[in-house]
Formats: sequence, C-alpha cells, structure tokens
Amino acid sequence: RGHRYKTIIISLLFPTQVMERNVDPEGTLLTFLRKNWTLLSKSWLLRLTGTKYACGRGGCGACTVMVSKHDPVSRKIRHFSVTACLMPICSLHGAAVTTVEGVGSIKTRLPPVQERIAKSHGTQCGFCTPGMVMSMYTLLRNHPQPSEEQLMEALGSNLCRCTGYRPILESGRTFCMESNSCQQKGTGKCCLDWGENDSSPLGKKSEICTKLFAKEEFQSLDPTQELIFPPELLRMAENPEKRTLTFYGERGTWISPGTLKDLLELKVKHPKAPLVLGNTSLGKSWCHDYNSVAPLMSPVKTSCFPGLTIGAGCSLAQMQDILAERIAELPEEKTQTYRALLKHLRSLAGQQIRNMASLGGHVISQHCCSDLNPVLAVSNATLNLISAEGTRQIPLNEHFLAGLASADLKPEEILESVHIPHSQKWEFVSAFRQAQCQQNALPHVNAGMRVLLKEGTDSIEDLSIAYGGVGAATISAHRSCQLLLGRRWNELMLDEACRLLLDEVSLPGSAPGGRVEFKRTLVVSFLFKFYLEVLQELKKLVKLFSDSRHHSEVSDQFLSALEDFLVTIPQGVQTYQNVDPHQPLQDPVGRPIMHLSALKHATGEAMFCDDIPMVDKELFMALVTSSRAHAKIISIDVSKALELPEVVDVITAEDIPGTNGAEGDKLLAIDEVNCVGQIICAVVAETDVQAKRATEKIEITYEDLEPVIFTIKDAIKHNSFLCPEKKLEQGNVEEAFEKVDQILEEVHVGGQKHFYMETQRVLVIPKTEDKELDIYVSTQDPAHVQKTVSSTLNIPINRITCHVKRVGGGFGGKVGKPAVFGAIAAVGAIKTGHPIRLVLDREDDMLITGGRHPVFGKYKVGFMNNGRIKALDIECYINGGCTLDDSELVTEFLILKLENAYKIRNLRFQGRACMTNLPSNTAFRGFGFPQGALVTESCITAVAAKCGLPPEKIREKNMYKTVDKTIYKQAFNPETLIRCWNECLDKSSFYSRRMHVEEFNKKNYWKKKGIAIIPMKFSVGFAATSYHQAAALVHIYTDGSVLVTHGGNELGQGIHTKMLQVASRELKIPMSCMHISETSTATVPNTIATAASISADVNGRAVQNACQILLKRLEPIIKKHPEGTWEDWIEAAFEQRISLSATGYFRNFLNQCAFLQGLGESGMFLGSSVFFAIADAVATVDIAEDFMVQSPATPERVRMACADRFTEMRPRELSMWIHTWQIPPAEGYSR
Repeated sequence: RGHRYKTIIISLLFPTQVMERNVDPEGTLLTFLRKNWTLLSKSWLLRLTGTKYACGRGGCGACTVMVSKHDPVSRKIRHFSVTACLMPICSLHGAAVTTVEGVGSIKTRLPPVQERIAKSHGTQCGFCTPGMVMSMYTLLRNHPQPSEEQLMEALGSNLCRCTGYRPILESGRTFCMESNSCQQKGTGKCCLDWGENDSSPLGKKSEICTKLFAKEEFQSLDPTQELIFPPELLRMAENPEKRTLTFYGERGTWISPGTLKDLLELKVKHPKAPLVLGNTSLGKSWCHDYNSVAPLMSPVKTSCFPGLTIGAGCSLAQMQDILAERIAELPEEKTQTYRALLKHLRSLAGQQIRNMASLGGHVISQHCCSDLNPVLAVSNATLNLISAEGTRQIPLNEHFLAGLASADLKPEEILESVHIPHSQKWEFVSAFRQAQCQQNALPHVNAGMRVLLKEGTDSIEDLSIAYGGVGAATISAHRSCQLLLGRRWNELMLDEACRLLLDEVSLPGSAPGGRVEFKRTLVVSFLFKFYLEVLQELKKLVKLFSDSRHHSEVSDQFLSALEDFLVTIPQGVQTYQNVDPHQPLQDPVGRPIMHLSALKHATGEAMFCDDIPMVDKELFMALVTSSRAHAKIISIDVSKALELPEVVDVITAEDIPGTNGAEGDKLLAIDEVNCVGQIICAVVAETDVQAKRATEKIEITYEDLEPVIFTIKDAIKHNSFLCPEKKLEQGNVEEAFEKVDQILEEVHVGGQKHFYMETQRVLVIPKTEDKELDIYVSTQDPAHVQKTVSSTLNIPINRITCHVKRVGGGFGGKVGKPAVFGAIAAVGAIKTGHPIRLVLDREDDMLITGGRHPVFGKYKVGFMNNGRIKALDIECYINGGCTLDDSELVTEFLILKLENAYKIRNLRFQGRACMTNLPSNTAFRGFGFPQGALVTESCITAVAAKCGLPPEKIREKNMYKTVDKTIYKQAFNPETLIRCWNECLDKSSFYSRRMHVEEFNKKNYWKKKGIAIIPMKFSVGFAATSYHQAAALVHIYTDGSVLVTHGGNELGQGIHTKMLQVASRELKIPMSCMHISETSTATVPNTIATAASISADVNGRAVQNACQILLKRLEPIIKKHPEGTWEDWIEAAFEQRISLSATGYFRNFLNQCAFLQGLGESGMFLGSSVFFAIADAVATVDIAEDFMVQSPATPERVRMACADRFTEMRPRELSMWIHTWQIPPAEGYSR
C-alpha cells in the first residue's frame, strides 16, 4: 500500500518458482504463504493455507515447512524443517521452500508419507497434521530409512498429542528399519497374534484383530522420485551476487549483506541493529524499532589452538552434527566438553528451532536459561570477535555472561566464531538441566561443571561451575571454586562445596521465575551428581577396585543417581473385534474405516475457518482487553487508534443494538472490569496487522477496586460465590463416623489452559438484504452462536446461518466462548457493512477463554482396618472465575460423579463455585469429573496408606459388586466395570509388575518406580433431558448420490464418518455414494452442542431414522423391481413423485443416562493412573511425615515431596548433613 521496496526476493514453493516484489521485511514465511496469492500460471492463483497458524511462537510445529538450501562448504543440498511463523521471509532469498501442498495432493499425486499417516488413522481434527507430515517428510528426505529414535526426534517439536499421536508414530514406523512389534518367540510377530493369555469375553481369538492397516498395501518410498533442488537456485548459490540486498518496510528495514566486509561496514552504520538468522530469540519483535542484518557465516573455522572453532552462523542442528563427528574421531579424554554440549543440544528446544537458531545468537543473547552458555563458560571457551577495525578475542566467562561492558561486544563488533578447547586427561566435564519436560521446555535450572584433578591424584587443580536459571544471567560460582582448589575429591569437599554454593548462588524469595526452594535443591543436587560421575570416571582412570581402602566408592544403590531418563518411543497395541464374517462387504459398521477427511488433512487441503479465502471488502478485527483485575472504567480514548492508516472503526458496547450479553457477563465491558483479559472493545481495520497495532493505541483509564480475589481460599474468606451450594447425601454420615477410624485431608487440583490447535476464529459475512448474516465459525455449538448473535443484534434467528465445516480441536473450549466472538464480530459487520474476520492470537485466546476449573477439596473418610470405607464426606470448591459461564453445571456434574466406581453407603457431597477476578473458566473435557474423581482417589490412596494395604486392594474392596443404585438414584450394573478391572489386571500383568517395582525400589536409592491402576465409572449425557435430542436431513439426488446433514459437529472425533457408516448400513449402499458437506443451522435447526459423549449416539439415531423413512418410501419400488440397481430405484421414485428427502429425529434413550463402556478415545480420567503411579513412587521414599502430591504433579512438586537432606539445606547451614547417602570416606591418593 504505497511502500517502496528496493529489491526483490526469489524463493521457491514447490512445484513452482515465485518472484515477489512487494516483500514486507516484518513479514514471516507463514504470513507470506497464507495471506498472499501466489501466481502459479497466467490463468489461476493458489493460496497456500495448508501451513497452519496455531501459536505464533515456534512452539507447536503446526506451521512446519521444509527449507532447502545449497551448502557452500559441503556443496550439497541441505534439507531442514523450520517453523514458518518465526522464519523472516527476507531470509529465504535463494532458498527452496516445500509446503505440505508441495509434497502431494489428492487432486494429483499422493506420496507415501501422506498416504500412510492418513490410512494409519493418524489424523483426528487434522489441524496439526500438515506440520506432522512436513516433519516426517523432511526426515525422510535426509534419512529414507530412519531409526525410531530419529523419528521421535523429528516429531518432538510437533506439540499435539491428541488421540492421533500414537497412530502418527505407527505410520512413521513403517518407514523405519526396526520392527514395530514386540517380536516374541523370535518370529517378528506380536504376542497378541499368538492367541495366548486372552481373557477377553469379546469372542474367540479369530474374532480379535490388532492390525488397523495393512503395511504391505502402502506405496513404497522411492527417494529418486522426490522433487529436485531448482536449477535456477542452484546456479544462484554457486555464483552468488556479491551485493547487498535491502528490503524497506513501514517500520523497519532488512539488509542482507553480500560479503563479510559489507556486514562490518553496515554494523558501523547501524550499531544498534540486531543480527538475525533464525529469529528464534527476537520472535515477533525483531524489527519494530531496528534495522536488521542477516549475515551468512561458515559453520566450522580452523584454529591454531587445540580444540574446535565453530562459526557463529552455524545452526544448533549443524553444531550437533559437528560435535557428533568430532566425538567419533577424537580420543574420549578430549571430548568431555563436546559430549556435555551434545547432551544439552539434544534436549534444547525441538528440531525445527535447532535448525533455525544459531550458535552465535544463542551465546550473544546471554539468556539466563541458556543451555549452552554454562557449559561453554566452564570449558574456557573463547569468543572470536571481528569489526571493521580488526579482530580480538574475549573469554566467555562470568563477566561476559553478566553483560559487563568491559567484557562484552562493542556496538560495531560481531561474533565471528566460538572456540571450544579440547578437554584433557584428568579433566571431567558434565552438563545438567531440569525442566518441566525433556523436550521443548526452558530449564528451571541448568549447569555446566568442570574439574581438573592433579595427575594421579584426587586433588583439585582447577574447578569451574556455572548455573543458569538462578538469576538474571548465567552465574559463575567463581568464589566457591577458588576456595575448593587443592581439596581432595571426597565427601568432605562435597559438604563444604554445597555450603559454599548455597551462599554464593543466592536465591532470594523474589528471584526471577520463583520456585526458590526447588532451585536451591537443584543447585546442590547437580553438584552431587557431578561428584558421583567424577568418582565413577576416576575409578576407571586409575583402575580402582572395590576392595580399595584409599578411595571413595559409590555403592550400587546410589548409581541410579547417574542414570538419565531416556525418551523412548511409545509402545502399544490397539485391539478390536472383527465384524461377523456374514456381514455384507458393503456394510461398514464395525470396520476400521479411515476418517473421511484424513487424506485432505494429510495434504493440507482440509479447509478450516481461517482457510476460507478473503471475501470482497473484508475487514479484520482485533480485541482490546482489560489490563486490570478489578477496576472501574473511567474513560476509553480511541482517537489515536482511529488516526492510524487502514483503521476503519472501533466497536464498543454503545454500538450493540440489542442485548450486551447476560447480566454480569457482558460481551463488551461498560463501566467495570472484573478480570485481566475481559473484552472492552474491538478494532476494525483493513489488515489484521494494522488492527492489532491499533489496539495498542487505545488508552483506557481505570480506577482500581477492592477486593481483588484470585484464589479459592480468598473467595471463601470473602464469601464470593457464583451460585448456590450443590449437595447430595445418602445414609447417615455422622452416625457412621462415630464407629470407624477417620482421616481429614485437603486436596488441591490445578487448572488447565485450553490449547486446541486452532484458536478461536470467526468470519461474519453480512448479506445485502433483510439483515441476513452468514457466520463461519469454529464451534461445538453453532445454534448457541446463532442465538447469541440474534439477541445481540436484535434480529430474528432465522436471518442468521452458522456454518461449521470442521473444528481444529475443541475439548469443551468451543462450546460457549465462540458465541461471544461471533456476536462481537457480527456487531462490527452490521456497523461497517463489511465482512469481518476475527482470528485470535494464541496469547489472547489463552487469556480470554479460561480453561479447566481448579478445585480445592476437603474430605473426611471413615474406614475399618481392613480397608472397607463406611462413610465419606467431601466438600469441593471450584474456581469459576469472574462470571458464571458453565461453572454451575460443572459443580453439579462434579458432585454427581464424586463417588466414581465405589459403593459407599454413607455419603455427603457438597460443592460451591467461587467467583474470583480471573477469566471465567469453562467446559473442559471431563467437565469436572477428572478433578472430583482425583479427590476421591486421593482419599482411597490415603486409606490404603493408613491400613498398610496396596491401593488397588482398597479400590477393589469398595467397588460396586452387584446391581445397585448410585447416590443420584440411578440403577447401575457393575458387570462391565468388574470385567474391565479384571482384564486390565490380567493383561497388564499388574501384580508381576508390582513385584518388579518393589524389587527395583529396594535396589535403587535415588530412582524410584511406582504403579497404579484406577477404575472409572463415567455417566455420559446431559442433566437436562431436552439436550438428548437430535435431527438429521437426508437428500437422495436423481443420480443416486446421497447428501447427509445432521446436528453434530466434526471436531476430529470422526462423527461425519460414523454418520455415513450408519446411513450406508440403513440404505445398503456404499459410503462412496454419500457425502456430508458441513453442519449448518439452515439445514438442521436448533442443534445441541457436540459434547457430553453422546453426539454420535443421538445424531446417529436421527440419521438412521431419516434413512429408514426414505427406505420405507422406496420399498414398493424395490419389491416390484428387485433386480434393479439403486440408481434405477431412485429414478423410478422420482418419476412417481416420491419425496427423496427426509428429516430424521431422535429424542432420549430408554435409560435417562448411560455409562461409558468403551470409546475410541480413552476416558480423560484414566490418565490419573500416571498421577497415582507417581504418588506411589514418592511413597516409597523414606519420608518422616505424611505427604501429599498435589495435582499437577510437576517435577518441582514431586522432588520437594521426596524430602531429604538436599531439600532441607539452607544457605550457611554449618551442620553435617551427609547421612542417608553417605559414601565411605577416602584416605587419599599417593603423592
């Protein structure tokens, strides 16, 4: 729009070349792919929407693409995966980019990687699938027969772990060298195929199948058929233009220097301009205020000093390869540092980020949680700097890491390379890190440690220790190390070292990132591990034997402290019952049918809400939210926003012609805000970028109000509740408590943020007459969106049509909230007369939409010595946030299901929803049951501990045994529950594993195992009977094809596939003759939310009813012409004026509510077995007092629950504390 660009960019989007003259230097590859119309020929255009926007931070992998470049050093083509949301488009000049569309298409060619992920049932909602495909495709371009470890590493950066994840791995395993079964009996077959140990009542072994796909039917992978690197780009790479490329933008400039000399001259002219290679550190903010320079540097440099010199422009992935090569080439004693660096590189971020991030950027950023800097610092690494004035070297030490000007780069200097010395004999280097998980997580604390011992002794000649995550920068424990020089490597030194470190590495209560006690524990724990590692290596070096009287020995019991947790590929087998051999081949019910959209998911051709092409005169909307938790709005000044170019309007509550939401739950705040993230107004602009920029210009004046309530306990204190108390009671609880032992405990269950891969998004298109609106929205409940928009605009519901093609994940988060966004966007559409597109950033989505309700539970349980529970009293409080939303229903649901699978005669359950100044929590998979049942199961576990019995015995003793009534008066037959429980015990070899766990725990002091098995009784459906209804509309066209529509929404659960299976069976025609286009309120009105585990059941019955009506109409024709074809019958029916369209309807089941017996997806709460297995492992630790592992069981909580001398240490604690892990003292080395 009027901006001048000085040069052009050339990249390649397979299968064609693109020359783009209007490149915005602030643009990312993702924006370029999705928002630009790419010229493919003189006659038509293509918009590449297969690459998805999900997080915008490079953390989820949904936007993964493959970049191919010519490596000038190796003179080979290098293929690597990147996250398009972070990759600056200007950095790709001369590169080839392969998107999921370039891999294959259902319209042209479907290659093996896309075919297998689809036919292996590896897609669910399909939003993450293109990213998965591209990660796997890049792997196969580099390694046509990868190992399983390489497969795991390649997919490690793709965050989604929904039901499709194990099948995704299974599809990838078909390319791997290793077998993908347990290979029992040496045959290569799985044990389940041998017909042994089958206690299943489903039928004979011949009726049970474990193969969901036939590997032999897949296309073979032929690497020679892949697209070649474009010759034009190859010529460009081999004969590069030595000129500087400059791209001008509205707020920044991108400069790509042609030579190192050009770069140094530019650095003099623009000393504040950051050097950008992968853009993984700066992210979205890279050029808001600066010019940018993108240098290219050689990965490996030569040096006259012994060691390895790596160019600053080397990517972390290339650095991995270089280190692995050097480790293989050099003697082990010289590679200690390289091994430590390689260990951290394997867990640093994910594959895509390592492919993009540079060593120089990682070092220069001086991030406090840098994984490499602590190791480089202790290893005496040197930074080689260069400027127009010349070169110089500075040490990568504590002064550099602290950012001291005297030890840092000058503004005109750049980092050319990093020199890493070889280690030497009698020198030991190790790296340590602790994060929330092993991949894709910043460390809480990391460390690099190095010690050089005097040759032939255990005397410390040099010692260096550095920690990350414990301060504003990486901290070097220089003072402590100096005081330990000359000391012998024994536990007396260890004792002194721990005290010195805790004094020097001070962590005040206000330390960045919190977790102070945990971090203090890690500071000394890492040192202890290093101490043990050196002892073990020292033993090898000097050939110590166990009978030595002069040296410290590590007992076998303590060796587990040296073992890392390995990331292993998940193992599992899915079994299902074969259909009856007499079932017609045409009948698909019961067969493992591929998801109808699976191939489109795999090729990126499945259209989601934001993939819909831009419509004429479309505008974009961005939301303005509150920055205060509880405040009065004094004024809203939008003048500066309206002055910006391309800004059209600002929508406020005054613009709403109808109802502004419910009382106490306004769509747009008016006088008061009750949480950070409450929507106040919305900006409408011609571009999404300008709309978001304009939100920053709106000035809102607040007056803070009291009280500000964040926690459940604060809400109880202030009597702040959203709804009346919910209560259920049976038996005589008080009387029962008088006769038994009792336990009183509290349980805290944390909340959980929604992270459906597709953020909330909506497109509202106003029609030219009668105030009609078409709304394309990602929702589980289009009828609710329709009603909310109707009341907001004060127009009849029949003028509004909501369309849902598919939803990129919902999990309950898209039941109520989409109506809010749809209504606000509709107000904007009516006011401006333009279509409005609203797509939430991940940050706004997580801020506004809330999540799973945190729960505070208090229980009192009465039990006998044998574990029989006689009475149970539970009081639960949930954190509902600032408005009611679904909190009352969640409270009710939680209370109804608190008894779980147990028949206890005397029960009292009470629940309250607390009102706090947080975004309103909402529906989330399980709808309160996982939190409530966790409280109940914690109670069961506590009873087991008091009785000295295994928890599974207490569960078994108190489980439903015979048909009985639940606390909510419904008859329940526990036959299936008992059968499932016994099968799980049997097929998992539970008791054998329990013995193995106990034996392991006896032999290992620092590593413990746990095991748990948890039953689940989950009633499905809604409490309101009006929600147990569904409708369907089935059309038969004159060519015999069938169009099915119903009230359910495709969230990835395959409901459309199931509906066509039902219709196929009823009409007795193949599924290929049928089609489902979308869910629309115009075809099936008054639909119910797709939720509560009943949508397939009620909608399936409605589809069945419609098909039966149609078949009944066709019966006379079929009887008259039994030899005719389906097409003949339909043509005859049309000629006889028989209606070929029918509405099906279904309401309720004979039983008011059903119980979950078996679904394609495991119940959410079954994952609690992991939680209780962790608690079981913690319980084996010798803890003096009772403990309680709280949910979520984070590494911090688990570690701090295992109280020992490390967790109890404090700075300046002078008492001797080496007790439980004490090692025999050392007498010393001969001098």
